[in-house]
Amino acid sequence: MPPPATPPPFTLDLGTGLSLALAFSFMPAAQMLAGLALPRTISRKYYWIFLWCAYDFLTHSIIEGSYLYHCFFSYETINITSDYPHPASLGNKGPHFLGYSDRNYGSYYSDAPMARLWQEYAKADSRWGGADLTVISLELLTVFGAGPAAAYICYLISKISNATDLTLRAQLDARMWFIAVVLSTGELYGGFMTFAPEWLSSNSSLAGDDPVYLWLYLVFFNMLWVFVPAWILFEGYRELSNAFVRGASTQHLKKVA
Repeated sequence: MPPPATPPPFTLDLGTGLSLALAFSFMPAAQMLAGLALPRTISRKYYWIFLWCAYDFLTHSIIEGSYLYHCFFSYETINITSDYPHPASLGNKGPHFLGYSDRNYGSYYSDAPMARLWQEYAKADSRWGGADLTVISLELLTVFGAGPAAAYICYLISKISNATDLTLRAQLDARMWFIAVVLSTGELYGGFMTFAPEWLSSNSSLAGDDPVYLWLYLVFFNMLWVFVPAWILFEGYRELSNAFVRGASTQHLKKVA
């Protein structure tokens, strides 16, 4: 299906309902993973970080992974014949994704279930229905970098919560917080680079007139990746500060002794 000229008003049809159900199903799935991997004695802070990173991994790998798949493998061929309008009138001047000037890539050009999900989200942000080069570049880092990093953090929290050796636990803890800070910084940067081009171009791709598209699709689904990473960065700062204080105290006690 070609991209619509203007997004239709929000309608809760079967495709839309299934798309939203999939997006919301990852949080219960993350809770199930936490129940299987973590002991009941885990601290609330580590539990919530595990929960978020499990949700983060599922979203990046399944939903955003499908976006990349359709960007690279779903397309329509533009047939230009002698009776077709002059090619210059198509506005098809490039740069061309993967170097193909006769193809349009993206979920718009597929009937697969996950393509339907992105066609729905593209009603709010049309860039996600096609092959926007900036979005694809960010999603390559997100899917193949942020997703595995989030899964690794879940693994480390599981190991930390079950570790009995204090030295090993401290080593795993330091590794976990380092990766969590790097991941959270990347999430915030990725969010800024996703929307900054729109802010600088009067939101040319965004549909903010419909309240569902604005508040659910654009604000809610994206602000999660602002507030939670910001909270993890704050907690990481506190952990780093406490580590320096403990180190200074230990050095002081050694000098006194």
